[in-house]
Formats: sequence, C-alpha cells, structure tokens
Amino acid sequence: MGSIKLENVSKSFGEATVIPSIDLEINDGEFVVFVGPSGCGKSTLLRLIAGLEDVSGGRILIDGKDATETAPAHRGLAMVFQSYALYPHMSVRSNIGFPLKMAGVDKAEIDRKVNDAARILNLTDYLDRKPRQLSGGQRQRVAIGRAIVRSPECFLFDEPLSNLDAALRVNMRLEISELHHQLKATSIYVTHDQVEAMTMADKIVVLNKGRIEQVGSPLELYRSPANLFVAGFIGSPKMNLISGPTAQGYGAPTIGIRPEHVTLSTESGTWMGKVAVAEHLGSDTFLHITVDGIGQITARAGGEFAARSGDTVFVSPDTDRIHRFNDKGLAA
Repeated sequence: MGSIKLENVSKSFGEATVIPSIDLEINDGEFVVFVGPSGCGKSTLLRLIAGLEDVSGGRILIDGKDATETAPAHRGLAMVFQSYALYPHMSVRSNIGFPLKMAGVDKAEIDRKVNDAARILNLTDYLDRKPRQLSGGQRQRVAIGRAIVRSPECFLFDEPLSNLDAALRVNMRLEISELHHQLKATSIYVTHDQVEAMTMADKIVVLNKGRIEQVGSPLELYRSPANLFVAGFIGSPKMNLISGPTAQGYGAPTIGIRPEHVTLSTESGTWMGKVAVAEHLGSDTFLHITVDGIGQITARAGGEFAARSGDTVFVSPDTDRIHRFNDKGLAA
C-alpha cells in the first residue's frame, strides 16, 4: 500500500506562510506530479510529506495512519534529490547498498537487492565503477537504485532531471516512467517543467503561491483548465489569452485559444497579422504573430508551412475550442 492523504496541511517559516492550507489525496500506485513556477511551494510540500520539514498545521496520513510526527526513516518513503548525493569514494554497488548496510541488513540480502535494482536500471555492468566514471544519467539511476533497494511504499522525486542536458532529460523521463510501471509503487514527482508533468503523470497537482489551483489528469487540465493560471501554465507553447473587445465578442472578459487550435492562411481569415518570428522545427512551425487590437498570438502549423518574419497571415480560431474565463479568472 502507498496511499497518502493531506488534511488541512499548512507550513509557515516565522511570519511567512508558504503553504496556507492544502487537502490532497494520493492513491496507491499513482504517479502524481507537483508542478508550478519557482517559489510555488512544491518542494516544501514534498519535504513535509517526507518528514524533512515539520508541518505548522494539519495531518499527513500514510496508508490511513497519522504520520505527521513520524520520523522520516519510519515513514516507508524514499526520496531522490535533484543532486545525486553519491559517495565519490564508493563503487556503484556500495552506493546503492549503503542504506541497507546502515540498517544492518545482512550482506547476502544486500547483494540480492543491489543486483535486482541494477538489473532494473541497466546498471549491472557498472556496479564496480566509481561515480566519476559515470554519465549524469547513470549517476541519477544510481541515486534511484539507492531508493529502490529500500522497497518503499512511495518514491519522492525532487526535480531529479534538472541537472541533466536536454537529451538526457528525455531519456531519463522515459526510464522513470517505465520504472514506475514495473514497480507499481506510488510516486510523487516535483518539477517546474510542465512538459515533464504532462508526459509522466497519472495526476497533476498545479500549485501557485502554496495553493492548489487544480488537480486532474494531464488531458483534463489541457482540455478544461479551471482558471487563467492553469490555462497559461499547462501546454507548450502556452495558451493565447485575449481580453478586451475581441474577447467580449466571444462572450467573455477573457478567452483562451491554444496555438494548435487556430488555422493559418495567407489569403483570408478572422484576424490579420504580421509574423514577428517564425520558428521552423521540422515537424512543426511556430509563428508569433502581431495582430492589431489583440497583441501577439502564437500559432502552430505544419513543419513545412512557409512563412517568414514580416509576412502577412490570417489567423482563424476554432470556435469550438475557445476557452472562456469570467472577470475573476475562472473558467466560465
């Protein structure tokens, strides 16, 4: 079992309130991603669950039992940090097995668990190497292996890929997702990268200034953002948000339209504008278009859409895919 429930959990540092009050349920076996901008409280919330920070109010239940005052080592959780925190003088084998050695587990059992973890993480051929002989992605896998051998109820990942280059981040993202499907353990993953959140999560928790803005599956948040914050945060490139007379013409103070939900033409359309920047990525072309009375709109087209800076284009929104928001910024 690996269910976690937060009941009215809050956290303050002195007079500064970082997390006003949060209620959240994480089901056994779920891969849950906490996402939001820097300073939104996502890492603090993870540390509260881990027991590395004391709560200021509320309760944390793990498998139905109150773990609010339970020491981190006795919560049945394993944390993987942003920094690998490997012992440079130890081999990969010793690094992975270190928590078991400190817990007094016998050598035969340590060897068995280390070998199992190495097999799962494709580290068998590297067990006798030192961390300095590994790539960044391999070092992160060693850190994950150190968590796996503890057979935790839940894995806690605190921005584990932020130190890797772009290509390695994609590979590790796939590896962590595959690992979750193999182990079927509950996982909580913190990131500021909404692409990671969208591609990895069963459930996303969008945080802003210590508050939960919305909880849902990636597609639920993409299709039905609850408010302007979620609308502008989820999706890459982000949703175009338009206010003023244009929005009022569609029956709302503010409307949103995703770059992929507009049609482009060089001949006619709803809004006429000039291409400020054209980004040709091969499979896709992203156009940043300046439209009089609206501002800049980002549009997504096919990779071979021929457009350059200064060209005149016409943008037509798919009226069935327009998101409407009221004067409080909530989905209408």
